[in-house]
Amino acid sequence: MTATYTFDVFSSLDGYGAASANWTGYWGKQGPELLDHRLALYGAEQRMVFGANTYRAFARMLASSTEESEVRDPWVTRMRSLPATVVSTTLEGPLDWPNATVVSGDAVDVVARLKEESEVPLRSHGSLSLNRALMAAGLVDRLQVTLFPVITGQTGLDPIFQGAADFDLELIENRTLDGHIQELIYRPTLH
Repeated sequence: MTATYTFDVFSSLDGYGAASANWTGYWGKQGPELLDHRLALYGAEQRMVFGANTYRAFARMLASSTEESEVRDPWVTRMRSLPATVVSTTLEGPLDWPNATVVSGDAVDVVARLKEESEVPLRSHGSLSLNRALMAAGLVDRLQVTLFPVITGQTGLDPIFQGAADFDLELIENRTLDGHIQELIYRPTLH
């Protein structure tokens, strides 16, 4: 049986994964329902998959954060405790991340092998270029977009689908969190 792979990403309405200027994490829109839901999502056994850039960004954010900062929300702490595979040709282990291993090679080959061998679902939060390549190869089973009610036209960073292939999306789940955040889960297929 092949493990399910979920590309999990936060987005502004205009398709950015982050913003500069005076925006905070979650664009300042998080509430208790979102945070509880995220913790429940990461409560299940699963394996995380990251590209090198996302791993470095998470490791840097966590190292510079305090216990009280939103970077250390309980779901992030739980995510960090899950087994993880970091796909990289530039990093070498051991990593400053519990239960993480570095696998060198082509991401499509690495994740195809992981999907065949894993006994638990696979999830990637962020890792935009990695996941665009995996979507193009047909390896992403679920695209989970948490859509925050903001437009970051002047300050948006990390355009999520810039340079991606064209996809048809079948909506398989949706929910509203804290009255204004949309979680949309799609099954992507190449158009």
